[in-house]
Amino acid sequence: MSSSAAVSSNNIASAFIAELEHEAATARKCLERVPAEKFDWKPHEKSMTFSRLASHIAEMFGWTPATLQQPELDFSKFDYKPLEPKTNEDLVEYLDKNVTEAIDTLRNTPDEVFMENWTMRNGETVYFTMPKVAVMRSFVMNHIVHHRGQLTVYLRLNDIPVPSIYGPSADEGQM
Repeated sequence: MSSSAAVSSNNIASAFIAELEHEAATARKCLERVPAEKFDWKPHEKSMTFSRLASHIAEMFGWTPATLQQPELDFSKFDYKPLEPKTNEDLVEYLDKNVTEAIDTLRNTPDEVFMENWTMRNGETVYFTMPKVAVMRSFVMNHIVHHRGQLTVYLRLNDIPVPSIYGPSADEGQM
């Protein structure tokens, strides 16, 4: 193996790719279980619907290109429209598309880009500025895991088996 191949397989992006692939596979197992006939269900008036929460998880994988290829996200400059899937297949296809784009973006991102600052704002209101590597860790990856945890509660409350995630679940004793 050449030294350039060794370097490219041990960069920041390769670590994120491995983690993203693992989290995406787990997210996919959860999203595949969200029944279209329950898309409008929510556990509380203040909660997202099953469909909105599941779509949000799928869309967050798509935040990777926006994080790594742009210096900021300014909500005042676009009209956000969340996915409104009609079927479970729509939801899973959206996840798969976003995961593929995220991995492609990561593969083409050199380490130095991860150290550049990224800002989230709404016009003049700045929510935060931090290095892209920290945005990927907190705003993208941890955020996905957080909402996937919520989704497993939705599954449980609807008597839908919760898949194994980081180990066996009460419904799936073996990984």
